[in-house]
Amino acid sequence: MSKIERGVSLYSFQEEMFLGRMSVEDVVAFAASIGAPGIEILPEQNMPTFPNITDAQLGEWQDMLARHGAHFTCYDMFLDTKLRKGEVLSDEEQVESIRRDLVLCNRLGIRNMRVLIFVRPDILEKCVPYAEQLDVHMGVEVHAPWHLEHAWILRTIDVADRLGTQHLGILPDMGVFMKHYPPEFRARFERQGARPEIAQFIVDQHEQKIMCEYTIYEVAVKMGGNKAEIAMAETLRHAPYANPRRIKDYAPYFRHIQAKFYGMTQDCTDPTIAYDEVIPELVKCGWEGTLSSEYEGNRWIQDVEEVDSREQVRRQHVMFENLIAKAESRLEIA
Repeated sequence: MSKIERGVSLYSFQEEMFLGRMSVEDVVAFAASIGAPGIEILPEQNMPTFPNITDAQLGEWQDMLARHGAHFTCYDMFLDTKLRKGEVLSDEEQVESIRRDLVLCNRLGIRNMRVLIFVRPDILEKCVPYAEQLDVHMGVEVHAPWHLEHAWILRTIDVADRLGTQHLGILPDMGVFMKHYPPEFRARFERQGARPEIAQFIVDQHEQKIMCEYTIYEVAVKMGGNKAEIAMAETLRHAPYANPRRIKDYAPYFRHIQAKFYGMTQDCTDPTIAYDEVIPELVKCGWEGTLSSEYEGNRWIQDVEEVDSREQVRRQHVMFENLIAKAESRLEIA
């Protein structure tokens, strides 16, 4: 039986929360109702008085989660290195900012903290004693255009290995498994003036995994691409397709997954991210952790239709249930 759990990031419902159509509690209640009770929180966005959170406020959050049978899974931290104009926070100030987040993460009862990818490995090394003391795993977000085997990511893994710590690792964003170009992207660029034949060329180049800079040059120079077409080609810089079979090699370093997606079809499949390849690998290697929905399709469709994050997230979790069950069945047969 797979130990993969399901949850949602509050980030998935930014459209509805910004417009006042859903409250945080509405999101928590909905997530629990679809069998995804794990809640990933962005304190800077979801806690108005951040970073000054009282014990009473913490109690209100815990009571709200309990009402719906939900629980926290991950804390998304941000490092504001440019708080002062014209200068960057010193190393000591960066460490103190991260320590502050680790403390709040611990107070919330959360054991996983998503760390922004630009945080230097040597800074995180200085934070490991605090993470160990507070029992919080710091997972550096593996976000496109980086990938699991990128040198920057490997530097963090090297630090974790050298220290022999279980409190530093990675946290994959599933955008690194973009097997096919998102239909939502293409449609938006065509609405902005991209010609269908140029858009198709870009999609075909991505399908063949041609180096993005070659495609950008072809579109911008050889094809005389317009603004929308060049912008579409440039999205390929952030559209990597990492090898799902390598997941097992990195699974010991992560406990949480940001399950990025841009849109689900009516039959509950993802036309873009290779979940049909990723989830079997997670089940096969016995990974334990949470698949946390991170819907980012809203910004690509909001100019033509009303965003329905609930339906999109619901469909993703139907897909997760189906893929996990299928992978478990195959494992039992094997």
